[in-house]
Amino acid sequence: MTPETLLMAVLLGIAVVTALLALLAREVVHTIIWIGGFFVTLSAIYFVLYAAFLGVLQLAVYAGAVTILLLFAVMVIKKRIFVREAGAGVGPVPILLALALGAVLVALAAGVPGGTAYSAYDVTALSANLFTRNGAWLLLLGLVMLSALAGSIHLAREMRGAPSPPRGGVP
Repeated sequence: MTPETLLMAVLLGIAVVTALLALLAREVVHTIIWIGGFFVTLSAIYFVLYAAFLGVLQLAVYAGAVTILLLFAVMVIKKRIFVREAGAGVGPVPILLALALGAVLVALAAGVPGGTAYSAYDVTALSANLFTRNGAWLLLLGLVMLSALAGSIHLAREMRGAPSPPRGGVP
């Protein structure tokens, strides 16, 4: 086993563990922190695959901006609705679906030829693909993120108008 293969196996294991911990966390803040760890691990996987441009994008957009946006939204809203009621956080049906999907992915991965050589890629071709042919999808992604931000601002403003609960048990 080569060092790259070993590193990839370790990173994939960390990614699976952080994703499972994100699903099983009872508090949404803990879920967001585990998701951030998953995004960082995914970025490291891109670097191991010699896709440095995608690794940097993963760190900047997902591990940075999205994680901070989610934490900011939870902190601004300050509602206890974010605490999950379930003991494990996930019911049996999603766990069975995840196991079935995992089995399908393992079966598909068995058909991938081994020893695939990785070569450097042309960053200009990737950027041309992102900003010409797929520019509309990138714009749509930006609009979805903007609508998520607008929704969190709306929820925060809605909370300001609601009466706050009494402190210390005194009405």
